[in-house]
Amino acid sequence: MDRPKIRTVKRRGKAAELAAATAEPVLPLVRHDPYLRPWESELLRRRDKTAALRRTLLGEAHESLAEIATGHEYFGLHRLPAGGWVLREWAPNASAIFLVGEATGWRECAEFALKKINDGGVWELRLPAAALKHNQLYRLEMHWPGGQGPRIPAWCRRAVQDDHTKIFNAQVWAPEKPYVWKHPEFRVPRERAPLIYEAHAGMATEEERVGTYAEFRRNVLPRIAEAGYNTVQLMAVQEHPYYGSFGYHVSSFFAASSRFGTPEELKELVDAAHGLGIAVIMDLVHSHAVKNEAEGLSRFDGTPWQYFHEGPRGDHPGWDSRCFNYAKHEVLHFLLSNCRFWLDEYRFDGFRFDGVTSMLYHDHGLNRNFIGYGDYFGMNIDEDALAYLSLANEVIHEVHPDALTVAEDVSGMPGLAASLADGGQGFDYRLAMGTPDYWIKLLKTLRDEEWPLGTLWHELNNRRIDERAVSYVESHDQAIVGDQTLMFRLLGAKMYTDMSVFSQSPEVDRAVALHKMIRLITLATAGGAYLNFMGNEFGHPEWIDFPRQGNGWSYHYARRQWSLAGLPNLRYHFLDAFDRAMARLADSAGLLSAGRTQLLLHHEADRLLAFERAGLIFVFNFDAARSYTDYPVPAASGSYAEVLDSDAAAFGGFARVKPGQLHFTHPNGDHHELRLYIPSRSAMVLQKRD
Repeated sequence: MDRPKIRTVKRRGKAAELAAATAEPVLPLVRHDPYLRPWESELLRRRDKTAALRRTLLGEAHESLAEIATGHEYFGLHRLPAGGWVLREWAPNASAIFLVGEATGWRECAEFALKKINDGGVWELRLPAAALKHNQLYRLEMHWPGGQGPRIPAWCRRAVQDDHTKIFNAQVWAPEKPYVWKHPEFRVPRERAPLIYEAHAGMATEEERVGTYAEFRRNVLPRIAEAGYNTVQLMAVQEHPYYGSFGYHVSSFFAASSRFGTPEELKELVDAAHGLGIAVIMDLVHSHAVKNEAEGLSRFDGTPWQYFHEGPRGDHPGWDSRCFNYAKHEVLHFLLSNCRFWLDEYRFDGFRFDGVTSMLYHDHGLNRNFIGYGDYFGMNIDEDALAYLSLANEVIHEVHPDALTVAEDVSGMPGLAASLADGGQGFDYRLAMGTPDYWIKLLKTLRDEEWPLGTLWHELNNRRIDERAVSYVESHDQAIVGDQTLMFRLLGAKMYTDMSVFSQSPEVDRAVALHKMIRLITLATAGGAYLNFMGNEFGHPEWIDFPRQGNGWSYHYARRQWSLAGLPNLRYHFLDAFDRAMARLADSAGLLSAGRTQLLLHHEADRLLAFERAGLIFVFNFDAARSYTDYPVPAASGSYAEVLDSDAAAFGGFARVKPGQLHFTHPNGDHHELRLYIPSRSAMVLQKRD
């Protein structure tokens, strides 16, 4: 009796599979990419899991995730409106907690003991107004079964390091006069494509020391505005014990790094940027946390699993850090509140989520090549992390509809920058991390005369049609010690000896020409946004190396030599001028908002590429020696004005093309074409006039 029943079930299963294979895909993500068809059921299950998690977090009392992402208003130290103070922390394994500090003579006192107020592990301390003062130092003395230790409150908004002992303490931060925003109505225009200037306040000074928020506001922001960038991406904002971590080993997630200045000075920086029409996003590190216990979250209540996974899964083998448990509701509340906090308190305009690849995979993507769609599904995927990223984007865009979110993912996980409704995670952009990798590969393995232009074109334009990307030649990753910037790869040590305008060098001529061409073609083909790391626009001559024992704790390489770009006797100013012209053109033409490129010409033997975007025609001659006269380039009928020439004298070129020329198309059978003089190793941009 059982056998026919089993056969019937099998036949129904095959029929269902056949129906599923022939039915129209449910998710737009799959309709846009048929290669995802075999995994649509997995994508739907992920979406349903996220929806179920959202319902659980909301419960019956809330209508939106933004309402519950307000832990920063409840936890941490707050001055009460009616007077006095309240401090709350979540520490379920704690047996006793004391506030110790300057107010207590650094001793445990009964009147400064926190009380456990519920079974969920929330502790609270209420104090009269006179008990604490602005600027006072404090920390928690945490007791747990079998031990105790000093801790910085997990929700603290300011932590400072003693210059001599190097010990961190929390600091009472409650100035009598809160910061008054001068540009409270600033909004990020959604139609404006981001031209992102990646920056680090500490190393933004030319002096050999740590720079400040105030100096960045005064000295660097005007430069960014003049250079034509409309978005600043600030690194290392969240407090981190080790300066050399570049801000990626975070200890206090709600505290702006005090080594660069005060909270008010960071707010003034963001406010000033808004006054210049510049959006400010920050690197948000939710992929891991520093292992430090006294300063960070590790073993905060005596257990290694309070915020993190238990056992080996809780430790990141490549970064020597702790890995969050995204399945834990208290952790989700902490991280979602952290997203909202930076939007509410400091009015940031979005985030670049760091280390997303590490979050997505149980093996953190280490030592793996992602070569097929199957790599994005299966047991190696941390679906709790995927759900968290979806919810984080929902919170961010609910609080700040114009916010910009960027995912740093090297694996190519489909859907990260697709909308939540389409089956994605809701990021606005993903980093096009393959682009700098490909430029490095070309520069390391081939002479530029041998670059395969067809493959280059594919790599520059190879992205998902339903996801926008931030394209770039080099970020801080390529500038850091152990790697090389584009200019260093092109020129090497000659940067120190041969950059004078009074000397001639074929190596320098090549480097300057290719630096401009590489950056222009990357911008012109960018997937909706473009990024540059500070100083690289003018070919900054040195790598980044933070003070450490191996370099004698020197700041020599942890700074930016801005003056080089202003010296007329050095060629750096030519590169700086070209970058500014390039950014202005992209902004005025709406280049990055104009959709995809249209290839007009690809001639491998002649080393030529030409394409159209936003009414602009880009022509690149990668040949090292050959210039071409009256070379035919297909174009729509009409006249075209030259609007940018990488070979212009103002950009350190040989001025082989007369500036301001107007070019007219000529009929050739069923199409029209321009007939151009195209100098060797140069690029030109033409704009249609009629």
